[in-house]
Amino acid sequence: MSFLTPLTFPNAVPQELATIGDWWRFGVSSLARVDAQYGQGTTDAGQDALFLILGALDLPLDSFEQMSGYSLTGFERKQVFNALKHRVLDRVPAAYILGFVEQMGLRFKVDERVLIPRSFIGELLDDSLADWIDNPDDVKEVLDLCTGSGCLAVLAAHAFARAHVTAADISPEALAVARENVLLHGLVEDVTMVQSDLFASLKGQKYDVIISNPPYVTDASMAALPSEFRCEPKLALAAGADGNDVVRRLLAEAKAHLTAHGVLLVDVGHNRDLVEDAFPTLPFTWLATEAAEAGVFVLRAEELN
Repeated sequence: MSFLTPLTFPNAVPQELATIGDWWRFGVSSLARVDAQYGQGTTDAGQDALFLILGALDLPLDSFEQMSGYSLTGFERKQVFNALKHRVLDRVPAAYILGFVEQMGLRFKVDERVLIPRSFIGELLDDSLADWIDNPDDVKEVLDLCTGSGCLAVLAAHAFARAHVTAADISPEALAVARENVLLHGLVEDVTMVQSDLFASLKGQKYDVIISNPPYVTDASMAALPSEFRCEPKLALAAGADGNDVVRRLLAEAKAHLTAHGVLLVDVGHNRDLVEDAFPTLPFTWLATEAAEAGVFVLRAEELN
């Protein structure tokens, strides 16, 4: 028996679905039939359905193997059904439906005011940028530029325990979410919020480390965005014809805000070729992570023009 066609979804909770494993299978097939898109914290239908179902049930996201055979109560089935219906029919990203995402083992609040955290800088911060920073305790000032949800600012505060972190964003709505996450992680004394169009409100300030996941989506890619990505704030995505409108300004101003041995780390996603074409004289070092090819570049202060 098929519960849905490519254009429909059940009107009521399917009673045949008893266990978490049953609901996961149903979720995967439902997402596949509507050609749902991923890349906002999950990579495929299996991961997406897993995140959505376990998240809707308030279960640990790594508990599927243990929990897959457990049967759900009527209330729990309704919770999962409503979450899947919203995801499949409205094409809303799972993180927005649940109101959170996890990175590097930490949970962060998210909603439509901010980009869903997915920067590989988070993974790179896990070892305190050991290849670029000799002693993490020597890092006193860190800037997270275009902070969005504040996810990277929080991870940077953990990576550099003796540092003060500034989280800057042009959007007051994004900073409100970032403030919630800083409070959630008990870092109010360690992270300062600043509303700023890149460095505009940071005149005279210098940092040992600047990290940024700026807007980098080209005009052509913006026009072709799937429904899920259109849920995210345009301000956090759109970056002009070549995707470098924000990166261009960032690179022009960064040196003035780095200490003598400071390091700049920027995530530009799949735009490596576009960035190298736009800045042929800069000696970018591209960093790969366990999860991805190189989409993050690093430059030392002395390498900037």
